[in-house]
Amino acid sequence: MELLITVLIFIFIVAGLIGCIIPMIPGPPLSLIGYYLTFLLPDVVTPEWYYILFWTVLMVGITILDNLLPALGAKKLGGTKYGMWGGVIGLFVGLTFFPIGLFVGPFIGAFIGEKIAGQKNHVAIKAGLGSSLGLIAGTFIKLVACIYLTIVTVQLTI
Repeated sequence: MELLITVLIFIFIVAGLIGCIIPMIPGPPLSLIGYYLTFLLPDVVTPEWYYILFWTVLMVGITILDNLLPALGAKKLGGTKYGMWGGVIGLFVGLTFFPIGLFVGPFIGAFIGEKIAGQKNHVAIKAGLGSSLGLIAGTFIKLVACIYLTIVTVQLTI
């Protein structure tokens, strides 16, 4: 049973790290499940409840923030709702051209959205950049948090 739990922990942690890069996979929640599974192992000292609550709230918050950052990035740099929605649509379309499309898709989507809204090229380009920067920022934040949680999980299991 201990081996099965250890394998599941490994699977969830690796899936969580992969999910930090591929938007369709919820990376932080998967890493969090791997973290929770460590408490099923014998001889693992369970941290205080507030430490577990901290990681839970942090990972849920990061997941929500990650989904908002591309749209917020587009809006922050002057985009309209068309650019925000275009960036989101561009992200999903860009997944079909992984890995380049992952970063180019939101830019192109926000640009097209702004052009549909009748914006000038410089506004559309700024919105596209904001959407791409939001995606990159969200990916970075997820990756840092999941790597740190992976380190914590490995320390608990050793």
